[in-house]
Amino acid sequence: MIKILLIEDDLEISDLLGQYLERYGMEVIAYAHPRAALNSLSIESYDLVLLDLTLPDIDGLDVCRLLRESSDIPIIISSARSDLGDKVIALEAGADDYLPKPYEPRELVARIQSLLRRVSGKTIQANSETFRVEDNGIYKEGELLPLTRAEFELLALLIKHRRQIITRDFIANNVPSIQWESSERSIDVLISRIRHKIESDPKHPTLIRSVRGMGYQFTL
Repeated sequence: MIKILLIEDDLEISDLLGQYLERYGMEVIAYAHPRAALNSLSIESYDLVLLDLTLPDIDGLDVCRLLRESSDIPIIISSARSDLGDKVIALEAGADDYLPKPYEPRELVARIQSLLRRVSGKTIQANSETFRVEDNGIYKEGELLPLTRAEFELLALLIKHRRQIITRDFIANNVPSIQWESSERSIDVLISRIRHKIESDPKHPTLIRSVRGMGYQFTL
């Protein structure tokens, strides 16, 4: 299920969007206060942020900048502020799309799906390391990695949520080859095997970082 972080101070809109998007396989986690929403990113993994501009305490444009400083997560701004200047500033601040209110909810669904399709096919490059996720496997610097099904699913999940901390519970929930009854140790073993296939020094990993008491983070 697609998990969306909604930052919106209108509770009625939040409830309606949550109910509507659920019909399309999307779970909406809504926050009215931007600081709480930003804090949640350190403990939860999301596929996309849906952001209003008129918010308490922090303007939505500043929230967008803060999000972009720490994450490459896709951002759609949805706002009643239809001034062209706001739209331009929002896109310059790192938003991926801008949808003026009011809008048809089905258009929002289409934009979310379109953006996530673009993101899922995007090449991730940094520090001379390039990873590409495709249906038939994951490529590192153009070479197909020799991954098992479970390793492929886990590494693809980490890449999708790159720079976010992924908990073991989240991994167990979102990697089909891992069963709920699997121990935490089995996940650690999978991580170790992946590191041996992608890290230059598996004993001192830099691509998949362990976060004590929380989980793992793909650092690119």
